[in-house]
Amino acid sequence: MISRIDLRGEALPEGSALRDLLPRAEFDVEAALETVRPICEDVRHHGAAAVIEYGEKFDGVRVPGLRVPAEALARALDELDPAVRAALEESIRRARLVHRDQRRTTHTTQVVPGGTVTEKWIPVDRVGLYVPGGRAVYPSSVVMNVVPAQEAGVAGLAVASPPQKAPFNSEWGGGLPHPTILAACALLGVDEVYAAGGAQAVAMFAYGTASTADEPGCEPVNLVTGPGNIYVAAAKRLLKGRIGIDAEAGPTEIAVLADATADPAHVAADLISQAEHDPMAASVLVTDSEALAEAVEAELKTQVAASKHVDDRIVPALAGRQSAIVLVTDLEDGLKVVDAYGAEHLEIQTADAAALADRVRNAGAIFVGPWSPVSLGDYCAGSNHVLPTGGCACHSSGLSVQSFLRGVHIVDYTRDALADVAHHVVTLAEAEDLPAHGAAIKARFGWKVPENK
Repeated sequence: MISRIDLRGEALPEGSALRDLLPRAEFDVEAALETVRPICEDVRHHGAAAVIEYGEKFDGVRVPGLRVPAEALARALDELDPAVRAALEESIRRARLVHRDQRRTTHTTQVVPGGTVTEKWIPVDRVGLYVPGGRAVYPSSVVMNVVPAQEAGVAGLAVASPPQKAPFNSEWGGGLPHPTILAACALLGVDEVYAAGGAQAVAMFAYGTASTADEPGCEPVNLVTGPGNIYVAAAKRLLKGRIGIDAEAGPTEIAVLADATADPAHVAADLISQAEHDPMAASVLVTDSEALAEAVEAELKTQVAASKHVDDRIVPALAGRQSAIVLVTDLEDGLKVVDAYGAEHLEIQTADAAALADRVRNAGAIFVGPWSPVSLGDYCAGSNHVLPTGGCACHSSGLSVQSFLRGVHIVDYTRDALADVAHHVVTLAEAEDLPAHGAAIKARFGWKVPENK
């Protein structure tokens, strides 16, 4: 069901050579660009009509309009299962606690007497938040995108999620996002929601749509965040520059670094929990214990047989080239492997999990010990579950309040403070053969550079 990679018995290679030995899903965003390019161009030139046409083609439902009616949002919240509502409210409460503490404050540095640089943090004006709606329903992604944007102070928030066929929203003939997603938007106070998915939704956010007599248009956004399939990722890459993006999210992944003290039932359950997302999802165990590896393999057989989504998601994911049990000589080598892998989610299930977690350099999020599974982080830890995939954790972070803020430097120097450094500025300008830069300084002092004090 899951393959093995044995890296014991010899020195591990460094850098890319080690990365090449590890399992990884194939995710060719570049190849998908040519598929999404005409879609994005069509939306650019034809607006809402093109978004609706592509929704009918790809989602199998023709929506009467893109904007979700206010009464649909209200009804979705009214009809939400009370237990689901309570769980979402707790998820929101915990996420707010964590993300509120991330907000940066304005700070002024006095460089010299009379010369200051102030760093001011300004939220982007308007954000488009994408919430997937394919194989699974992700109201938790509404929470993870909306909460940090709100805590950052973003004024304009719009959510897009694919329209669903009846029987969902059957009173409207289908054509709205899943009601649980609508309910989550309503709980968070987001009233601008669009029934649009895929590359066409990203293009709608980038280019905007015109208002009609029946509904207001979608104003273009500054930033698009949220996970999606390969076509969403390709549209983000294509339109980056016109819009800011959080990341090009690839297939989800978990790596578990475990030793003989780990409970194989826990490890197997966590690997399966990630595999049920998608047949391209990656589940990787890194261990120095062959006995644990064998016990986990046995647990996988038992637990998979009792699971849902077995044939269409879990088995293809576990059996795919992106998943494996990696055997290492010791935990020191295990640390090298997980750092080279750079997992979206990394669990540490070892005798001294906290100490090992402190040494990890590359991971989207780290889950310490047997009582901090990835599922907790997906919903109610307070952390954010929109995380870098495909090894991008070596250079990128997960979604946070900072994702929605721009740092702006405010430079304020007096005449004396500028005079004190003018000769250095002129010297560097001339060294770079940019004499006009130096002239801009000289002009302020009658074309004679003040002598160094």
